[in-house]
Amino acid sequence: MTDRNVAESDLLRNPCGPRTNRRGVLQFGTLGAGGLMLSHLLRAEAQVSPEPQQQKRKTSVIVLHMRGGPSQLETWDMKPNAPLEIRGEFKPIPTSVPDIQICELLPQTAKIMDKWSIVRSLQHPPEYGDVSHSRGDQVVFTGYGPGVNEGENVHPSMGSVVARQLQHLDPAMLAYVMVPRMIPGTGSAYLGPKCQPFETLADPAAKGGQKFEVPNLATPPGVSVDQIENRRQLLGGLDQIRRDVDRSGVMDAVDSYQRQAWDILTGPRVRHAFNLDSEPQSVRDRYGYPAQYTPRMRAGGDNPGWNQRLLLARRLVEAGVRLVTVDLRWWDTHDDNFWALKNGFLPPFDQAYSALIEDLDQRGLLDTTMVLAWGEHGRTPRVNGTAGRDHWMSAFSAALAGGGVRGGRAIGSTDSQAAVAKDNPKHPQDVHATIYRHLGVDTSVQYNDHSGRPHPVLPFGKPIDELF
Repeated sequence: MTDRNVAESDLLRNPCGPRTNRRGVLQFGTLGAGGLMLSHLLRAEAQVSPEPQQQKRKTSVIVLHMRGGPSQLETWDMKPNAPLEIRGEFKPIPTSVPDIQICELLPQTAKIMDKWSIVRSLQHPPEYGDVSHSRGDQVVFTGYGPGVNEGENVHPSMGSVVARQLQHLDPAMLAYVMVPRMIPGTGSAYLGPKCQPFETLADPAAKGGQKFEVPNLATPPGVSVDQIENRRQLLGGLDQIRRDVDRSGVMDAVDSYQRQAWDILTGPRVRHAFNLDSEPQSVRDRYGYPAQYTPRMRAGGDNPGWNQRLLLARRLVEAGVRLVTVDLRWWDTHDDNFWALKNGFLPPFDQAYSALIEDLDQRGLLDTTMVLAWGEHGRTPRVNGTAGRDHWMSAFSAALAGGGVRGGRAIGSTDSQAAVAKDNPKHPQDVHATIYRHLGVDTSVQYNDHSGRPHPVLPFGKPIDELF
């Protein structure tokens, strides 16, 4: 085997080269004599023929991941007739749809109940065991049971599957974006680096008047986009010399992928999508801004950017991104559950979620954009000794809107304590099947893991037709 064949073989096994930083594969900082990292990813992607699609229309999904596990009893599945130690401190309020009530701290969301629906009977398969947090993240993002290593994907996330199957339909736009950064379950596993999400890294909270800028799209200090274009032309001249020597056509292929990388990163569509400053102030105000938080709130410093993160997600799907995952952590209310929900979590969520649904609707995007809000599990029916609720795998809820979902429906039910699914039980995989059908992802396609063993996109699950 020649040196060039060895190099090409190594590239096929690891398109990004050794020790690639997953959070920085798209940074302009990776510019150098070898060009952009992204060009390697695009080259590797083109080595695999795209799978046939069920549909070609432009559809998108926004996943609002309420990490930590929001309490079903304090959100969408209240039990006002249960004993106090079960029902808790909050009261239900009516919604715009008769016979459906939700928590009193979600008044704006209740007013638009006709635009979204609830699945109340979600549960994890008992054979998964403890699926709290990182293990639960793997289930709700991949559709597969959790692996041994909680920090890494065993199977690819929904977004990575979407990138694999749909990126080629719009090569000038990112297919999968994570706001602000990856969490367990959101990686590409054996689909490789080319299907990792683009991470904003920066948080669109814009606290204290700070300008929101995406590091992965920022040019080096003192360097303009025009200067980078000049450098691109210089590198093109150097590559011409290499092309004259290489008659195999490899350089021509490399150039095409490098051009695509440049087009994505410097193109107006991507850069405009991330430009929150172009939004009218009235729109930004409608979504809201960071609330005050205190050390009493578990990991409270992680949640101030919720509101503007949702606005960014709307901008991204409007620009053509297929799947955006927004991290809305940290609903892990083992202590002071009611204080934390009242003072830190439910009011900001109410404002931002209702703003997102109304905004998508007014822009004509709700028909093609499905919005999923859920966590990785529910909370215990009984309040614990520190006024909190602990992890619970046997019952939790999800909110779905858009993408053909008919609003004003409550799918399934739990028992009198919201402890187990009583009627029409569903699994996270059924939600995945619903999302994949909306996007046109072929779930029967199989991908080989690192040992060569094939795995289907989804091991089981059926779309939740009752939503439509």
